[in-house]
Amino acid sequence: MLKKMGQFVREEEGQGMAEYGLILAGVAVVAIVGIKALGIKIDEVIDTVTGKL
Repeated sequence: MLKKMGQFVREEEGQGMAEYGLILAGVAVVAIVGIKALGIKIDEVIDTVTGKL
């Protein structure tokens, strides 16, 4: 029984991969939100420039 518990504690590779996946998903969400926010601002600047031309 103790041998099985020791193996369970040492085998953390799957947990590490899941954590990296969650971090990557979080970074992707932040990047998408940032790009969308910048896209709106860029559209406004382009519209202003073309309006003045």
